[in-house]
Amino acid sequence: MAATPPQTALGFDFGLKRIGVAVGQTVTRSASPLGVVAFRGGEPDWEAITKFVAEWRPGSLVVGLPYNMDLSEQEMTQHARRFAEELARRFPLPVHTVDERLSSREAEAQLKERRQQGRRRVTREDIDGAAACVILESWFNSTRGHDTA
Repeated sequence: MAATPPQTALGFDFGLKRIGVAVGQTVTRSASPLGVVAFRGGEPDWEAITKFVAEWRPGSLVVGLPYNMDLSEQEMTQHARRFAEELARRFPLPVHTVDERLSSREAEAQLKERRQQGRRRVTREDIDGAAACVILESWFNSTRGHDTA
């Protein structure tokens, strides 16, 4: 069986104020935060997202879908799903979604643990970028099929 070529992917932690963005690679199954994209006036900063796509040339885009703990959907689930659908419309790339329950909490805990020795305070932007990493790494490590927008 032929090996699958390495692929870069961009991950998004969707929010109505900020969208965390991360980049990762399928071979290492790891991700790094790129920062956040503003969400203003009911719209993401599509110009900033386009720049990330142009710079990193991903093979896939991954969006976290927030579910309640019982797997029921919430209002943010629909917002994130519409964001994923708009990504698919704007970019000729596969767009996958992944369950992101507790990704922000996991990211915050990881950041605080790493920074206990440092003086730098953890910001919301740090958490959003790290949550995008958690989402992307979850997708990399998933053995089940992926939803596509």
